[in-house]
Amino acid sequence: MSDLPRYILRNCTIFADRVSKIGQASEITLPVPTEKLEELRNAGMVMPIDIPMGYEKLEASFKLTGFDPQTITLFGLAVGQEREYMATGALAHEDGTVVNATAYLRARLTKNDHGNWQPGEIGENEFSLSVRYYKLDVEGRTLIEMTPFSVSIAGVSQTDAIRTALLA
Repeated sequence: MSDLPRYILRNCTIFADRVSKIGQASEITLPVPTEKLEELRNAGMVMPIDIPMGYEKLEASFKLTGFDPQTITLFGLAVGQEREYMATGALAHEDGTVVNATAYLRARLTKNDHGNWQPGEIGENEFSLSVRYYKLDVEGRTLIEMTPFSVSIAGVSQTDAIRTALLA
């Protein structure tokens, strides 16, 4: 294996409800999995520690330079409705190898910001997502998979013991 840098993002795109936005997306922000921690200092302890209490809500966003009617109409859907989004990236190694990264999302479009309109300026439209399902694959290997009820890291469930204890 080479010592040269690897997995450098060279390009990316997003699909909104299975429609490609290649050439239209200017920025994609993937969900940031974050542990929810509570500080705890019980009797006898001389310092507090953080204890994991689950995970924070997942959010994502993307920007399009075009005023895209198809994406705009994904906003404000009825209760219980969500749509599929997929962000893909080309990750390059400095030895010339290029591999795929894919983020799969099921989400609600919660913000539909059409930005500032100015003559002679490219307008940006910003879209925010409340994510209910997230899976990140690199080279076909699942690194993270999260739902409101389970979390798996590299294919290993981090929540099965809790689910078992709940008899669920």
